[in-house]
Amino acid sequence: MAVRGLRFKPLLCVVGLGAALLLAVTGGAGWVLYQRLDGNIRTDDETARALATDHGSRPRAVAHGAENILLLGSDREGNYGGERSDTTILLHLSADHRSASLVSVPRDMMVDIPSCLRPDGTRSPAQYAQFNWAFQFGGAACAIRAFEKLTGVRVDHHLVVDFTGFEKVVDAVGGVEVEVHEPMSVPDSTVELSPGRQLLRGDQALVFVRARTGTGDGSDLQRIERQKEFIDDLLRELRGSGTLTDPTRLYPVLNAVTSSLVADRGLDSLGELNGLVERARGIPAKRTSLVTIPCDPRYRGGYMMVEDQAEKLFKALREDKPLPKRLYNAYDKTQDEL
Repeated sequence: MAVRGLRFKPLLCVVGLGAALLLAVTGGAGWVLYQRLDGNIRTDDETARALATDHGSRPRAVAHGAENILLLGSDREGNYGGERSDTTILLHLSADHRSASLVSVPRDMMVDIPSCLRPDGTRSPAQYAQFNWAFQFGGAACAIRAFEKLTGVRVDHHLVVDFTGFEKVVDAVGGVEVEVHEPMSVPDSTVELSPGRQLLRGDQALVFVRARTGTGDGSDLQRIERQKEFIDDLLRELRGSGTLTDPTRLYPVLNAVTSSLVADRGLDSLGELNGLVERARGIPAKRTSLVTIPCDPRYRGGYMMVEDQAEKLFKALREDKPLPKRLYNAYDKTQDEL
């Protein structure tokens, strides 16, 4: 399936670029607002402690200078305990800053989750389960270790974004116009959408990007494609509406984004996020790849990874090499070229 989201940039790019613009345009008042936004971002020391405990079992970095940032979208606001990572994306920046890759991890993919340190000091048992359960077992640290065990890719930094913040971002930009490809009537939700181009407010957008039942084939893989398209539409709205050049319209967006972020100590400030953006800014769209870990959704109870295809992808990420030109896609029998 060809993905039109090659212009996709994570929301952290909006944070970094917007913060720099806000500070430059509004002078002294901008510094006060900058500090307020900077203070919104929460530091994830709990994850750092858990990862330090298990440092001996983590993979080493192979391609020095490349950066791997794991972006986790949690399914509820607050701390761990019943919380799962509905969305997981690896942002890989090449060492020469000339290419980038965004790799989606299907939440229902069956993986080996290692034993993880829980917030209460006990450890979860190692088990074979759906990937998104790792977050529930041991927070972001367990999700990171499950990803590293699966791929052999060392995670350098992580960002956790809660879906409450996502809803606020959409409302802050005045809604996002999307293409609804098929009817959507999600159980336990009052949101019903008909096919066609339409403007979604925050609560509708949240249902749109999270829905599995009540639309399409109910698969997580189809939901991942919908999320990619939505983020592309959101960023197009930000650019086209002039929000990025109007500090009064930009601030509510930045406030919503930063209020929803939890980050490690390497990315827990606007300055550090902006530094990441600067390193990625010059990468052209044609050298930005969006892929999903190849897996087959035809198995009940969870997706099975297409191991030979996935290992080619993981090896390229580990060695900071170009991604394979063709990967298995459950929605395209001809396996479109990326």
